[in-house]
Amino acid sequence: MQHITASAPGKCILFGEHAVVYGHPAVAVAIDQRIKVKIELTDSNSHDWKLDGLIFDPKRHPHIEALKQRLWPSSLGAPALSIHIEGEIPTASGLGSSAALSVAASAALRAARGRWLNGDVNSPENWAEGFSSKISDTNVHSNNQPKDSLREGKLGDRVKFISGSQSVDVDECALLAHAVEAIAQRGRASPMDSSACSHGDIVVLSDCVEDGIEWQYSRTLTTPEGDREWQIHTVKPPANDVYLVIGNTGIHAPTSKQVEKVAEMLKNNPDRVKEIETIGLIAKRGIKSLLSGDYESVGRAMSENQLMLQSIGVSSPELEDLIRAASPSSLGAKLTGAGGGGCMVALTRDPKATSEAIELAGGRTIISSFGAKGLELETATETPLWSIS
Repeated sequence: MQHITASAPGKCILFGEHAVVYGHPAVAVAIDQRIKVKIELTDSNSHDWKLDGLIFDPKRHPHIEALKQRLWPSSLGAPALSIHIEGEIPTASGLGSSAALSVAASAALRAARGRWLNGDVNSPENWAEGFSSKISDTNVHSNNQPKDSLREGKLGDRVKFISGSQSVDVDECALLAHAVEAIAQRGRASPMDSSACSHGDIVVLSDCVEDGIEWQYSRTLTTPEGDREWQIHTVKPPANDVYLVIGNTGIHAPTSKQVEKVAEMLKNNPDRVKEIETIGLIAKRGIKSLLSGDYESVGRAMSENQLMLQSIGVSSPELEDLIRAASPSSLGAKLTGAGGGGCMVALTRDPKATSEAIELAGGRTIISSFGAKGLELETATETPLWSIS
């Protein structure tokens, strides 16, 4: 049977949690653990989508539902699909499982649908439909889908059709993933997870274009607190014998609740924005250390960041236990993600010792190299599965 499979890595954040939502810089590193999404046409005449063999419930899976509206709209005749998800990333743990799912699903759906071009060249300027940082006349954040995914006039002329891997674009997948993350997080998502899970390696978000690192694109989002803009950069990890050891507390802590908690804190105590700004300053120092390959300084910045995350109330006793256990054998350790539970991460040259210490303290560990590969389209048989006529 025709099927398409795509995968995307998880991520951990070295610096900048929560502050990144308010426009401050942050750094994320892709990890070896991945989410894989396989899609195929359903084997019946039913109009019901299937997810891992069960009827798809859009309320339980808002990310996939939002992607359906943008990439696979039934109003344009798109057929029902069966989706199978495999993952090595624990959910609600701060490791980007939902963003990795969204990125992989975006790639699979785009490969399955293909793309019409208004010319002979496959670049965003020649797309007749789709989303890109380089085009402004389609709107990924709009609720008026699928209309706002289609270009109008001559830009929407369908001159040439492509499908499979040729039609998949990393920027589009990152943009789609950010949009659906924002929907799931009530409008406050940064593009940190979506960009890291798409591009892989190291992703730097900042409020300005940073010197010395490769700038990719801008991201904007209207949040309940106002308009935000981020500049996304990518970095290849400087060569070194460092590893990431991630310790899972086993406590589920949804990102949206922690983000809302910080937003409420700032609303009730506006002066506490200084703590958010301090996290941003620590991230800037950490970025400089990372670019120079000074991993000892990277570790110190991680530990300083943790103190500020404690201060704004997003750590937890369970996270603190694992961080204390990891510290003697690591360069630095902190929570990663939204906090409240979930995971911590240690930067270390002795992953075995650090992992054993975390497990003795009650955590379950994952070991990863420092900076994994990004989005991959693994299989795409007999595409397209459907296209706009």
